[in-house]
Amino acid sequence: MGFLSVFRKSKNVSVIPLNGVIAANMGRRKGLNLNELDKYIEQAFSVKNLKAVALQINSPGGSPVQSEMIANRIRELSDKNNIPVLAFVEDVAASGGYWLACAADEIIASKASIIGSIGVVSSGFGFNKAIEKIGIDRRLYTSGDNKAILDPFLPENPEDIKRLKAIQNELHIQFITFVKSRRGSKIKDDNKEVFTGAFWSGEKSLELGLIDSFGEMKCILKERFGSQVKIKEFAPKKKLFGFSSLLSGALDMLIHRFEEKSIYNRFGL
Repeated sequence: MGFLSVFRKSKNVSVIPLNGVIAANMGRRKGLNLNELDKYIEQAFSVKNLKAVALQINSPGGSPVQSEMIANRIRELSDKNNIPVLAFVEDVAASGGYWLACAADEIIASKASIIGSIGVVSSGFGFNKAIEKIGIDRRLYTSGDNKAILDPFLPENPEDIKRLKAIQNELHIQFITFVKSRRGSKIKDDNKEVFTGAFWSGEKSLELGLIDSFGEMKCILKERFGSQVKIKEFAPKKKLFGFSSLLSGALDMLIHRFEEKSIYNRFGL
């Protein structure tokens, strides 16, 4: 009877690691996305005697669509099961990474964490002068006046930029609306910089109301739920590839690593 009593009182916390760039999978390039994570999010909320779900975040952002879908799925299961969600930020929770953090009821970070970047960015290159200098003719055939907007091999068109900026503004408003719905009065409206895409250290973020406190995940969970709390991680397993597969995917993986590193570099990481 004593054993059963102890078993019933066991306290469990599920941990969902959210590390890396948020993006739909493309071949061997793996990003954080709902298709990849949904099964593990469901499993995390299905643990018996569950006291909380912890999000372990280290992400510079990425796809706003995947950010929204992952965050909404976490909120859906949290509300359905009446389980609190805690976000623990490691190096960075910026842009879409901060969107994920706002899915939690409480955000805990390090004083040195990078937080914020509540904005939308699009980037690319223009090659029209390069192909002109080399002497290459660009041949492009379309049906539809707007089918080839933002073509990197053509000069910039002010109308194309206007169209892109309009879409970016819509996405920015969606991002701001979600942050405000989750952080409520914690973020002071009189601080005009919060929603400009700027980012800060964890220490400054606490002043701005972007996070709630400082701490390290395991220490905080033990403080709140006791030293005997059981912590279980739910994340996709890393796949091993054969030698031929590694060779064929080497260039693709290098490009992915370069792109990922360039996004982290925006925040000095």
